[in-house]
Amino acid sequence: MLTMFVMMGPWLGVAKAHQPPSGGAEPLASQPSTVPAMPPSPATQTDPNEIRITGIGKGSTSWSIVVLLTLLTLIPSLLLCMTPFARLLIVFHFLRQALGLQTTPTNQTLIGLALVLTFFLMQPVGATIYQTSVLPLQEGHISAMDALARGTVPVRKFMLHFVREKDVALFVELSKEPRPRNTDDLSLRVVAPAYVLSELRMGFQIGTVLFLPFLVIDMVVASITTSVGMLQLPPVVISTPLKLLLFVMVDGWNLVIGSLMRSFS
Repeated sequence: MLTMFVMMGPWLGVAKAHQPPSGGAEPLASQPSTVPAMPPSPATQTDPNEIRITGIGKGSTSWSIVVLLTLLTLIPSLLLCMTPFARLLIVFHFLRQALGLQTTPTNQTLIGLALVLTFFLMQPVGATIYQTSVLPLQEGHISAMDALARGTVPVRKFMLHFVREKDVALFVELSKEPRPRNTDDLSLRVVAPAYVLSELRMGFQIGTVLFLPFLVIDMVVASITTSVGMLQLPPVVISTPLKLLLFVMVDGWNLVIGSLMRSFS
């Protein structure tokens, strides 16, 4: 027992030293507070990595998402129906067939080239759409439907510049709409398909013109090989290098793309 008290003596002395004196104890309010400050509520903290989606302009978040997703799904159709992409791609495929090449340039190369040229041609129209519809929508001056109506005006003017009157008359008749007094009375329902039909015709027309010189080379080579008795040798084996040589010598890509770009001026 004595040994236990001896061992607990230092601990008892420390406990007594920490007890406040009974007579001169200061009030609790006068002692400095040692309670740590409460951390701010988690609701008031903002995460720097947090992603917040807000509505565009005057629209709500849900309608903004619906409009954006709808535009994403319609981009391929809009690209084919309301831009020069269809004409450019048709001409490039005709050119590849006229040269006698099956996979060179590849489809991805031709599509990429057609896309780049389409963006080049549509840049003024895109800038007009951004100034007249996108900026007012972002600033909240107009609604999404008003922005869509404003954005179709420059595209409609572009299509009317290249559409044929015959194609417009066909779709006006098919749509059972009243006869328009001028181009401003034409609806987008009539202008868009008429523009696609005009672009297909123009693409086939340019492709046929490109085919003629290479067709002459094929016919000349075939007649020469037949006259000299080289019946076992396919004419395409000789005509293809000759067509490629002619195309490279006259800088064919520059001539073709230059003519296509001037056709949209």
